[in-house]
Amino acid sequence: MSKIAVVYWSGTGNTESMANAVAAGARAAGADAELFTASGFDAAKAAGYDAIAFGCPAMGSEQLEEDEFEPMYEGCKAVLKGKRIALFGSYGWGDGEWMRSWEASAKGCGAVLACESVICTDAPDETALANCEALGKALA
Repeated sequence: MSKIAVVYWSGTGNTESMANAVAAGARAAGADAELFTASGFDAAKAAGYDAIAFGCPAMGSEQLEEDEFEPMYEGCKAVLKGKRIALFGSYGWGDGEWMRSWEASAKGCGAVLACESVICTDAPDETALANCEALGKALA
């Protein structure tokens, strides 16, 4: 059984909804999936998981949330080499540039993107939530 961490930051609840769908998909595929907020996760915990789904909305000028999520993610980069990860989040403006930059950063530290990232505009609709479940299944 795969052990999966689903780590997210959510300001409005949109990314939290997506995280719950990712965890449900991983569990449906037989994985042991645990949910964490960004403030409750670090590199020491990351090392104990077979795969990790990271979720964060676009903030400011299309960047990761910088007070909790980005410092946690930066701290985890050293243990992501060769680890299967997946990325998800929502945005309210721009064209999703934050996700492309995030994917490049993940690949740059040697992480293996297990599937296509899931992004949606504002609150996730049924399609976005189904895509999040599929992301969780792909990680499992």
